[in-house]
Amino acid sequence: MQIQDFFRYTFNGIRAQRLRSFLTALGIAVGIGAVVLLTSLGEGLHHFVLGEFTQFGTNLIAINPGKITTHGVSGALLSNVRPLTLEDSASLKQLPQILDVVSVVQGNGAIEAGTHQRRATIYGVDASAARVWKFGVAAGRFLPDDPPRSARSFVVLGSKVRKELFGNNQALGERIRIGGELFRVIGSMKSKGQMLGFDLDDAVYIPAAKAMALFNRESLMEIDLLHSAGSSSSAVAEKVKKALQARHGKEDFTITTQEKMLEILGGVLNTLTIAVGALGGISLLVGGVGILTIMSITVNERTGEIGLLRAMGVERNQILVLFLGEAVILAAIGGLAGLVIGVCGSWLFSLIVPALPAHISWVYVASAELLAAFVGLLAGVLPARRAAGLHPVEALRAE
Repeated sequence: MQIQDFFRYTFNGIRAQRLRSFLTALGIAVGIGAVVLLTSLGEGLHHFVLGEFTQFGTNLIAINPGKITTHGVSGALLSNVRPLTLEDSASLKQLPQILDVVSVVQGNGAIEAGTHQRRATIYGVDASAARVWKFGVAAGRFLPDDPPRSARSFVVLGSKVRKELFGNNQALGERIRIGGELFRVIGSMKSKGQMLGFDLDDAVYIPAAKAMALFNRESLMEIDLLHSAGSSSSAVAEKVKKALQARHGKEDFTITTQEKMLEILGGVLNTLTIAVGALGGISLLVGGVGILTIMSITVNERTGEIGLLRAMGVERNQILVLFLGEAVILAAIGGLAGLVIGVCGSWLFSLIVPALPAHISWVYVASAELLAAFVGLLAGVLPARRAAGLHPVEALRAE
């Protein structure tokens, strides 16, 4: 049998039962569309979250007090974790390949400006925070590089706080009250937006020492280090570890490189993408069952036709290929329709939710189409083998 005869016969078989073929292909289309749409949403979430984490740069190392690992003795018996101090932060800045250091204290408190009052996030930071975190100053300046323990009572306002407290009025030089203490406004920040639900514009920035006193803390909550672009984050982290161990006498802190954090986060998000794609694959499985059912019915209805082909000398293997080809082509057509549905659905979702755009991975798209053809092949095997195994005389007699 020539290849053109094969395709003509196969497509004629599909066209002969248009409604049945449409419903069968629709089952595959829904499955493929679900796979493409869900994996696009998963990839979009992946890119969104990684983008949120990398908006502060990619050469950061975070240090937090206490160890995240546990041992065999209760922490209540060994509660002697040494706090992270401003002096620790200053000492780390002297290490080679460390470009800048930010001491971080965070809390929430009331902010008063004249008759206006609201609560906002309060960040205690160093003068280097704007450089390390890539914040832009809209007016005035960021915190000055004062001695950490004798920093002046200056404050820099996030864009939302500045607008709500002062509206269109000038904020620079004004005094506001934070937690009962007066601070002079020396600057306001450009809008930074949100990071994983935290509004970075609804915040104020004061010196770290002032924030420690305001929240009655002995320890910094975090120290962020910016290292040079060409250096290895793991090698720099090891130097930081040795330096802090020398100061504390033991390892009572946790070091997290942004590279490691992104690696773990990327693994979690990849697993999530595969999981949601697998959920869509359930619909594809249902479509495969539909092809199996339809092809079995087709073999029963075309028994006489199979007998006639066998009587004309068509080999069993050719009969097998004919019915397998019909199942695969039917699944492939449904797969192409599903790709259109999935891509259009992703595009529509991006229009509705522009903050979380879907990201189509063409690897998943190609895999989905191949999977559709493979499902058709598997679903068509049993009916095709049954058709090829029919004896020509018995087949004609059935007609």
